[in-house]
Amino acid sequence: MNNNNSKREELLPEAERLFIYEYMPATTIARKLNLNRKTVNTWRAEQEWDKKRGAFLKSKMSFHNEMYEFARKLMSGIISDMEAGEKIDPGRMYTFCKIIPMFTKVKNYEDLVAKKEEKATPKGLTPELIAQIEEEILGITHNDDINETK
Repeated sequence: MNNNNSKREELLPEAERLFIYEYMPATTIARKLNLNRKTVNTWRAEQEWDKKRGAFLKSKMSFHNEMYEFARKLMSGIISDMEAGEKIDPGRMYTFCKIIPMFTKVKNYEDLVAKKEEKATPKGLTPELIAQIEEEILGITHNDDINETK
């Protein structure tokens, strides 16, 4: 029994990675790693995977905002120099011209990440939620425990 628990605990980092960075639902993780769905959901709650996934997504999404703010400051400085009749530093102008086309690439990437997040958090009754309702409210138990004893 102890050996089974240690094997299961060894899978925790992989399960966490799949949930947070691969946007995989808990049910799929349980199936893929041959774990009980309840085990994965317990880890999810105890380790605060939803919070970690949100932080990961936020860090990816904020890059576009940081890049935009940098470009605005750079543009503002260039405009100030132009209005003051000062010579514009070619390095700043070159940087500004190079950064503008990158916005589209970064935005496309962030949109892709956001779509993955939408798919990872389905609305309504998911198979996972139905199984939880069946188990906790209706008292129907599934043979998921068989996977862990193998």
